[in-house]
Amino acid sequence: MQEVKILINIRDLNLEELENELVEMGEKKYRAKQIFAWIYRNVESFEEMTDLSKELINKLKEKFYIKNLEMANFQKSKDGTIKFLFRLNDGHAIESVIMKYKYGNTACVSNQIGCKMGCNFCASAKIGFIRNLTAGEIISQILEIEKQSGEKISNVVFMGIGEPLDNYDNIMKAIRLINDPKGLNIGARHISISTCGLVENIKRLTDENLQCNLCISLHSSKDEVRTSMMPINKKYKISEVIEACKYYIEKTNRRITFEYALVDGVNDSLDDALHLSKLLKGMLCHVNLIPINKIKDGIYEKSSTEKILAFRDFLND
Repeated sequence: MQEVKILINIRDLNLEELENELVEMGEKKYRAKQIFAWIYRNVESFEEMTDLSKELINKLKEKFYIKNLEMANFQKSKDGTIKFLFRLNDGHAIESVIMKYKYGNTACVSNQIGCKMGCNFCASAKIGFIRNLTAGEIISQILEIEKQSGEKISNVVFMGIGEPLDNYDNIMKAIRLINDPKGLNIGARHISISTCGLVENIKRLTDENLQCNLCISLHSSKDEVRTSMMPINKKYKISEVIEACKYYIEKTNRRITFEYALVDGVNDSLDDALHLSKLLKGMLCHVNLIPINKIKDGIYEKSSTEKILAFRDFLND
């Protein structure tokens, strides 16, 4: 029986790893810099790397591949936001979004196929968890968004499908490739990571000293309410999440964003606003109030405009 050779996604490699692979192939180390530069010029085949010999191209094709997702569908909103459905090599699908602002274009990318966290207001939870995306698959979303939209990406948010800090190693590698001057060259302060509150990995992220932005999906300041919305709160109580956030602020001196999805009759009362203001008092942070999006077969309804404005005004006061 003939052995099936498994090719390596070349976008999964950083420059040092690519250099090591090239040396093992009997090639000069400097070739890795040439290839790395081509990868981030968004080529989809080795034949497009015009300064490489045919012999090297054939060697690369025997060990690596580049293209790892295809656009299956897209939806464009009136404000210019485009949501992409990308198909991966194994047939699974993920969503990515480009959002256009005056200060630049933001790519919202997925990091997992499905999600383990089970938040009952999130459509991704209904998929269940299938697998983590690799760093190369994460990077490819940004490159493909740029190709399909014709727009340059200046900001990246890890707020698509999946829990970023549950796919920690691949996320960290992807961030370093995004940040690399020879890679996508997007500054760390233009990269945001959203987490439901995996305490140990918030602390790990803090110690990386990457200067990324941290966003916490909080959604309630009361443990019983948050647990009913987010099962992760059974493992990490709000007090533990806040402690980890204070560690992040103290060590990085960076502001945290607390995301708060307003649900009618669940977490949108003035008493909830009072609890939230007491919880966050004195912290270097801001709160992003989000009218919740109704999902198919979802149990939650969006708060009324009157309640949303009252909640906002209470926090501002």
